[in-house]
Amino acid sequence: MDCDRLGIGRRGEALAAAYLERRGWVVLGRNYRAGPREIDLVAVRDGVVAFVEVKTRSTSSGGTPLEPIRSAKMRAVEVAARRWILEHGKPGTTYRFDAIAVRIRGAASEIDHIPDAWRPGRR
Repeated sequence: MDCDRLGIGRRGEALAAAYLERRGWVVLGRNYRAGPREIDLVAVRDGVVAFVEVKTRSTSSGGTPLEPIRSAKMRAVEVAARRWILEHGKPGTTYRFDAIAVRIRGAASEIDHIPDAWRPGRR
């Protein structure tokens, strides 16, 4: 991955975290790693922990920001989430997988949050 794409991705993750925090979520972690697998954001609100995949685009070419979240990526996030739950989970907590699309246009950005974007085993 080149530096430009990495920088855009990190900027998108920061914008997504700020977006969630403005809506009452507490970001518990960023870029949580379980081996080669990664969860962009882990956030909690009202007893719900969301494992959030963030996709960022600075142009409209290449489709929508959420198109790259395919079955293999979902499975990788699910594996990392199971590890996170083993390490940090608490009884009575609800877990879900969210997606956030960030479109950066110069200094402006547009954010689309999809709660419960997918469920393990259902694609």
